[in-house]
Amino acid sequence: MLLIREYDTLLAPSNPQNTYSRCMGLQRTREYLLSLPRVEETLQWDLFVYWVGDKAVGGKMFAMVEPEPGEAQVVSFAVPSERFHELLETDGVRPAPYLARAHWVAVADWRVFAERELHPHLLQAYERVEAKLPTRTQRIMLLPDREYRAAVREARSANRAVPAAPKTKRTTPAT
Repeated sequence: MLLIREYDTLLAPSNPQNTYSRCMGLQRTREYLLSLPRVEETLQWDLFVYWVGDKAVGGKMFAMVEPEPGEAQVVSFAVPSERFHELLETDGVRPAPYLARAHWVAVADWRVFAERELHPHLLQAYERVEAKLPTRTQRIMLLPDREYRAAVREARSANRAVPAAPKTKRTTPAT
């Protein structure tokens, strides 16, 4: 699995291996998502996953972007339940695999939405998920940047320090 910075190198316009026909859609979308407050990008399930707040402090994901060309979808994001069916009527938009129950849609191609149409959908996804964050997480996100980063580091180290519970075998008494 490649690290995020290795993907950035592959996506560079000067890279001869860059086979993305819609590289600007991917790059501009990533830049836009990362410009939103307290957004974190991770590489999970071979996708760029965008979180409102760091998941170590209770952040939640609101969008996913496919970095590889030729996949069935290029971007998935949360939508309000009242807009879900309306967006599904758009050619190239379908329910997101595994996340349709949570009102997520998947966009098949970068050409389905113009950038000026896609970015408001992503902002709405961000705002929808941010509004549903637990109060504790919302308070952490309001901290000044230095204190927020310290809280994230502390939460990550606390998560690593928790030892796994030993597995015990259940035995049934002999009869």
